[in-house]
Amino acid sequence: MKHNIQAVFIDRDGTMGGTGHFIHPRDFKLYPYTMEAINILKERNIKVIALTNQHRIARGEATVEDFQEEFSNLGIDGAYICPHSSKEGCQCHKPAPGMLIQAAEDHDLDLSKCVVIGDVGSSDMLAAHRVGALKVLVKTGWGKDSLGDFRHSWEEVEPDFIAEDLLDAVRWITNNELIFHEG
Repeated sequence: MKHNIQAVFIDRDGTMGGTGHFIHPRDFKLYPYTMEAINILKERNIKVIALTNQHRIARGEATVEDFQEEFSNLGIDGAYICPHSSKEGCQCHKPAPGMLIQAAEDHDLDLSKCVVIGDVGSSDMLAAHRVGALKVLVKTGWGKDSLGDFRHSWEEVEPDFIAEDLLDAVRWITNNELIFHEG
């Protein structure tokens, strides 16, 4: 029995828009192609789920609700937001796989039939690797630095695809009609 991709997890900062640095949701600007990419996935009945580390929430600079509202306005099927700093040792801060595991439980997903798209190898790609999801690194945001100066921080993992941007990543997923066989 064949199964198509069940869900695509998309990082926010540097992947959907912005610069890779924290930008409050009220000031965040999507890349011009982000909604097209999201809509291509939704037209194919692939769940679109946001996955983002936002430690500035813990510092009082934004709220989880600010981000949830932002993602809801994009028509995304789910949003998983880690509000903790990397020093807190939580299980949700990427590269820890907690947000992916929680999303799998909430949406009845097999993570080996999902894709993670992000711009940071040492968080997005490592989190995807830890749950057996496909890994797509985009060159926007921190992507070029992840492939260059910071490649040593995630050298044990190879992305399944390196995309120019989110739309290129989504086209790779849909053009290759990634299908998994059960068993």
